[in-house]
Amino acid sequence: MRRLRDGDFGSWYAVLGLVLLCVFFGIARPRFLSATNIANLFPQGAAVVLIAMGLIFVLLLGEIDLSAGFASGVCGAVMAVLLTDHGWRWFTAIPVALLCGLAIGFVLGLLVAKLGIPSFVVSLAGFLAFQGVLLVLLSGGRNVSIHDPFVLALANRNIPPAPSWALAAIAVAGYAVTQLLRVRGRAVRGLATDPMGIVAARIGGLAVLLFAAVAVLTQERSVNPQAISVKGVPIVAPIVAVFLIVWTFVLGRTTYGRHVYAVGGNPEAARRAGIAVDRIRISVFVIGSFMAAVGGIIAASRANSVDPNSGGSNVLLYAVGAAVIGGTSLFGGKGRMLGAVIGGAVIAVIDNGMGLMGLSPGTKYIFTGVVLLLAASVDALSRRRGISAGVR
Repeated sequence: MRRLRDGDFGSWYAVLGLVLLCVFFGIARPRFLSATNIANLFPQGAAVVLIAMGLIFVLLLGEIDLSAGFASGVCGAVMAVLLTDHGWRWFTAIPVALLCGLAIGFVLGLLVAKLGIPSFVVSLAGFLAFQGVLLVLLSGGRNVSIHDPFVLALANRNIPPAPSWALAAIAVAGYAVTQLLRVRGRAVRGLATDPMGIVAARIGGLAVLLFAAVAVLTQERSVNPQAISVKGVPIVAPIVAVFLIVWTFVLGRTTYGRHVYAVGGNPEAARRAGIAVDRIRISVFVIGSFMAAVGGIIAASRANSVDPNSGGSNVLLYAVGAAVIGGTSLFGGKGRMLGAVIGGAVIAVIDNGMGLMGLSPGTKYIFTGVVLLLAASVDALSRRRGISAGVR
């Protein structure tokens, strides 16, 4: 409540918007809340969420990466070409694609940090150049189909019901242990701790959310269950969850994460405090392009192929929108990894719900643009109110 009074809205307005959107589309089109449609939302928004996770690191420094969309397409194309044209297996093709993402991020970060070229210019050049690289990889514009069962399963298959329940239970138990250890650790050091009622509410809330989701997703979704059964949590959901946990830990529990926030808040003060600002700048672009590569692999899996438009169209805009809608500040220094998931969910719900209502793509773009503008306005007003309150 204190943070809200000070203007730090975080992701709360995005959560409220997500709930209202789900209620609206659920009433307008009851099919929106069906198990089949809810399951479709996961692979539909996964690539955007994963790319947005990487962009959050870049945005925390007040920088921008306009090349993330086509960088994801290039990395997905590298994997597809190696799998289809050269007969590689997934366990060699996927690492090479990820290494391409790391290399792209290192070059971008080096140009920004060491040569002092604005990130807007560097990433805009990458945006244009990677389109050409994609055309070269695909020999002038051909479509490369993917047939590897493992890669196709990433965005198109489900975890069986029993393991789905087990994963949910493990997630709740792990979160409970983490929360209790945090309370104990702070108490041992003589620091203020959250009341146990609040801790129990967090654990209980996560348990209700996860078990309700699993209960819905383990329902039979096949129109012909006798021929083929479709039920269980989509495989892509725990993939997103793993990256969410890892990057949340990195930003919130490591020295590196504190340095990222410090550089984003005040680069000069961070430099005087002994933080290697240039290294931090390079590293966030490396992480951003790495996550773009992960998103490109998931997108290629969902489409079963790559083409010259992979990573293009609205991919970058949706990824940036997901980060901003989720509460990441465009001014740097403020944002959480969970915001990428919430913002990505908002965009996926808008796209899916308006599609079910039969609205035109133009209407969807207009509405999504308005939502993004509102999120940016909240960010600007939050920053102004925070400065007035003396907390920024």
